[in-house]
Order: sequence, then structure tokens, then C-alpha cells
Amino acid sequence: MKTFVVAGALALAAVAAQASEDIADQYPQSELYSKPVEVIPHVFTATGATAPPSYENSGHNNNLSFIVTDEGVVVINGGASVRLAKALHDEIKAVTDQPVKLVINENGQGHAMLGNAYWVDQGVDILAHVDAIEAFTEEADFILQGMEGYNKDKAEGTRIVTPNLSFEDEYNLTLGGVDIHVMHLGPAHDPGDTQVWLPQWGMLIAGDIAFHERMLPIFEGTCTSCWIETWETKLEPLNPTYVIPGHGHMTNLAQVRRYTHDYLVDLRTKIGEHIDNGGDLAEAYYVDQERWRNLDTFDELATKNAGRVFEEMEWE
Repeated sequence: MKTFVVAGALALAAVAAQASEDIADQYPQSELYSKPVEVIPHVFTATGATAPPSYENSGHNNNLSFIVTDEGVVVINGGASVRLAKALHDEIKAVTDQPVKLVINENGQGHAMLGNAYWVDQGVDILAHVDAIEAFTEEADFILQGMEGYNKDKAEGTRIVTPNLSFEDEYNLTLGGVDIHVMHLGPAHDPGDTQVWLPQWGMLIAGDIAFHERMLPIFEGTCTSCWIETWETKLEPLNPTYVIPGHGHMTNLAQVRRYTHDYLVDLRTKIGEHIDNGGDLAEAYYVDQERWRNLDTFDELATKNAGRVFEEMEWE
């Protein structure tokens, strides 16, 4: 098992080094952007495109993961549509005869929740944080329309379904001898960000609290100081060996720390100096972020992130 894990991790690292939003669909015979890979024994993930959702990638631009146990399967993320959810289920059936027992939505975004209708029709329970459910419910019609706009015929059959199970701090279960901790570590990227911790295997399915191949987006209302505090006080003590981020290939804690925590600290430091020197919002967009240019979506997000951090920090 150790040989498999090390070799698998090295192979994934090599793939990750080539990550680009220009890479074509890696699994054209499926609605999935890429075929699920067993990243450690019993844990699989289908890595999404690092580009924005599109017809070409079928909205599969996040990670769709699943845990196989002797008593059933737990899926992380419902998918961006019913058709995408079915494609993932077809892959699960090719791996195991065990039924899917639970779907966990890692946040309230469309690519986490719009596929819920498929899983509900299979009789599967769906779990999400209360804040993620609230955020999705408020924007559900808009989110669905956006997906229908880019996905066209691939949106067929997708309807709004909210999770039937919710939690606030932590939801624990044991399935087939595997302890699964579903956690909300604290404020980070999105309301109700959810992490799935498998302590026996040192695996953290981190969701959007952690990025490393594409630049993280800072939304209006995101509290970056809170994100840093959540990281330092809650995520770091877990000290996971393996991390599946919300986007991009499986990696380790050092990599996501560098491109998430360290990026946020660096940007806040630059913006803080800019404010102290009397700088305004117009100039804040152009603070030096060249250190991070290697990340996918840098051109789309760097200036926006700087502006939003300025708007956050000028009132701190």
C-alpha cells in the first residue's frame, strides 16, 4: 500500500505541474472532464478543469470525490448537473457494487449542489452546512439559469434540490469501519465551506478552503483575515498527509499552505502597506502579485482580489 501511495502521489505531482486552463477535455467519452483516480486506497477523485465552467467541460471544474467502504460509498459534491452526477455514478458502479449512502455538498455553489436532483432520485441523503444551504437557496434560480446558459442540452433534467440533512459544526459517521468527519472549520472562501477529514488515512478533502493550481477567488464579502485565522487555528493542527482541494489535483499541506494561506498573507501585507502610504482603490488593483503569476486564472482574478482586499482592509 505504501508503494502505491508514494508512486501515485508522485504521478499526480507531475500532472499537477502541467495544469493549465487550456488543457482539453481529458475524458471525452464521458460528461466528466477527467476519469476518477484512486489517489489513495479507497478514495477516488475526478479532477475538474481549472477553467471556468463551460459547455466543453460540462461544468466539471471542481473536484468530484468519493470514498469506498465495505458498507457503502460517500460522495463529495453533487455535481453541476444531473447528467454530470449520473456520469460520476457510472464510474462509481464500475469500481464497486456498494450503494451510495450519502452525498456531501462542500459549499452552496452550483457545481456542488445542482446535481443533487439525480442523487435524490436514487434515494440518497444529501448533507451540507446550514450556511451553504441558505446561500444556495437564496441564489438557486440564478445559479440554475447560469448553468443552463453555458450547458445548454447538457442541463436537461436538472432541477433545484436542497440537501435534506444539515449540520453546523461537525457531522460524524462511521461507515465500513471508516471514520468520516464532516466539518466546518470556520469562515473561509464561501459560506458554509465544508471539509471531510479521514483521520485513519491522513486525508483531508478540503473543498474551497484550499487552493494550489489555480488562483483562489476572493468574493465580495469574503473575510480574508477570518480565512487566515481558520487556517492557522483549525486546519493546520489537523496536519493532513494528503489534501484534495476544491480545485486541482491531490497534493500535500505544504503546497496548499503556500498558494492559499501564504498568498492571502502576502496580498494583505501588500494592500496594508498601500493603505498606510495613502494609496487609493484605483491603485490597489495593481499591487505587485508577480510571485503568483504561475497560477491558472491569475489574469482573471489577481486585480479583482486586490480590489476586494482593499475594500475589506480600509475599514479594519
